[in-house]
Amino acid sequence: MLVDTHCHLDAAEFDGDRDAVAAAAALAGVGLIVVPAVERANFGAVASVCREHEGCRAAYGIHPMYVDRAREEDLDALRETVRREHPLAVGEIGLDHFVESRDDAQQELYFSAQLRIARDNNLPVLLHVRRAIDPVLKALRLCRVPGGIAHAFNGSRQQADEFIKLGFKLGFGGAMTFPRANRIRKLAATLPLDAIVLETDAPDIPPEWKVGARNTPDQLPRIALTLAGLRGIAVEEVAAATTRNATAVLPGLTRIH
Repeated sequence: MLVDTHCHLDAAEFDGDRDAVAAAAALAGVGLIVVPAVERANFGAVASVCREHEGCRAAYGIHPMYVDRAREEDLDALRETVRREHPLAVGEIGLDHFVESRDDAQQELYFSAQLRIARDNNLPVLLHVRRAIDPVLKALRLCRVPGGIAHAFNGSRQQADEFIKLGFKLGFGGAMTFPRANRIRKLAATLPLDAIVLETDAPDIPPEWKVGARNTPDQLPRIALTLAGLRGIAVEEVAAATTRNATAVLPGLTRIH
């Protein structure tokens, strides 16, 4: 079995064939899919997807690229949703210093508040860390949470080691499949295997063989095969290890719904 630790199955891109997409993933051996929210407005959609599809597990949070339209009461809604729904994580949360039009102070405010919600509820977090790894690490040292996943990791080995020290796993997906993605591929090949989890970020970050097309969670086995090739090990070993890693860092994955 494989675990897709980051897939936006609630996204509008799947409105026409969501059931078929979920069925194709299950048929491909993707037994569990983590579906993170990005704003209060889609908390209900995430909950609905995870009720309707047996292998899906919810996380709730406010993405840094959505904080410009968030309100303080959205944090209250998040606290209540976490209390009521018992998700496996708080996420997708973090910082994004890639987009030019952004409010860094607003991002930091919501990130810190959501880390406190995770800490207070003893939940791991799903982190968005685009071009903001060091400030994310700083925030994690100030507010310790029970680990989580650095989604779509694209930092240095030193930064990776710092996340690992804090109890985090590192998410690798479609970006790793591109032959010219030298840094990501080197990390995937040389990091401790027990630090790696797999993800698609579907419908986004398509692998090399789906450039320009919608990404889907049934691509995860081929992503796992890429990781196996980079490490020179059997894909069965990759599947077993990454599933073990995902369930270790996200204990709620194995909770019966």
